Parts: sequence; C-alpha cells; structure tokens
Amino acid sequence: MSKRRKRPSRGPKPLRRAAEAINLRPTHFAKGTEMALIVLGLVLWTWPHLMSEYTPGLRAGLSEKKARPLVAIIALLAIVLMVIGYRGADYIPVYDPPAGARHATYLLMVLAVAAMGLGHSKSRLKRWIRHPMFTGAILWGTAHLLVRGDLASVLLFGGMILWAVAGWVVTNARHPEYSPPTGGSMAGDLRLAVITLVLFVVIVLIHGWLGPQPFQIS
Repeated sequence: MSKRRKRPSRGPKPLRRAAEAINLRPTHFAKGTEMALIVLGLVLWTWPHLMSEYTPGLRAGLSEKKARPLVAIIALLAIVLMVIGYRGADYIPVYDPPAGARHATYLLMVLAVAAMGLGHSKSRLKRWIRHPMFTGAILWGTAHLLVRGDLASVLLFGGMILWAVAGWVVTNARHPEYSPPTGGSMAGDLRLAVITLVLFVVIVLIHGWLGPQPFQIS
C-alpha cells in the first residue's frame, strides 16, 4: 500500500473540529485522480490570471461587470480542486527537504503575505515591487518547497511558482514601459505590517485543515 502523507498536528481543537465538519478529503476517487485535480486546479487558476495577456480579445469582449465575477468563480473553483487534490494525494517522496529550513519558511511566508497584500495597500514599498502578487506567489511556493519534498507539493507549489514567473515575464515583455507608483506613507507601511501579521496568524491556525501543519501547534 502507498504511504499517506503524515500530518503531525491538525491545529487548535476548535478549529480542528470545525475543519472535520467540512471534509474536503476525497475518499472514493480512483488512484491518481488527486494529482489530476491539482493539475486541473492549476490550469483553471492560470487561465483567467493570464487571460488579459494571451487572449486580450476575449477579455475585451467581457464587460468589467461580467469579467470580475467570472474570474472570481474560476479562481475559487481552482482553489477547491487544488485543496481536494492535495489533501487526498498519497505521499510520494521526490527529494529530502534541507534540514533546518523551517525558520526560513516562516520568514518567507510572512514576506509572501505582505507582498500579496502590497498591491492593495498604501505602503511606500509599492514603488519597489512591480508585481506584488507574482512576487508573493514565488515566495509562498518556495517557502513550502523548503519543507515539503513530496510529489503533490512539488506539483502544486512548483506549478504556482511557474505561473508567477510566466506571468512576470509575459507582463514585462508586453508592457516594458513602467512608471513606479508614487505616494504612500508610514501609516500605510504600518497598516500593511499589522494586516500581514494578522493574516499570518490566521494561516497558522487553519493550516492543519488545508494541509500538513508545519507550525507544530498542539
């Protein structure tokens, strides 16, 4: 029999009980279906995010009122598929994660959360990072690959890194002219820092439900 991925901790008891009430673990799929779900989720995630670059005519044919809900629905479906596939995938080792990388993962995750929120903030850091979402995705994927060396993790997090790198390259190639945003304030920096820490704590609390719990919460 194939070995299942170990999950050392499932998070605090109240959240663990709530997570058990919403079971997204596939129990009756054929062997290998979980990996297919991850791939399908990655495809669905990639298409709308790069649609404006690769299929500008299609995107232009949709009004903003129609495009936003459609993209949101597709992205949500992609996330659900990736979570289901990842949670149900067998543990198939690909490489041994480097020893002592856990603390680096914590730092990269904090930076990833900050980068993903940067685009919607009034922080002065916006002038230094042209693609905050892509930057955050690369940091997020790298953080996980430092501590997870199984096939499902390589497929999911490696796929997200490839999406972010492709989006970065394509956007820069199609729009070489770029004027960094101006403005921002120290208050915006502090607000981003507070929101980042709050979101990071939330991620820590729910991570045992989404996948392996690396934070060792008892």
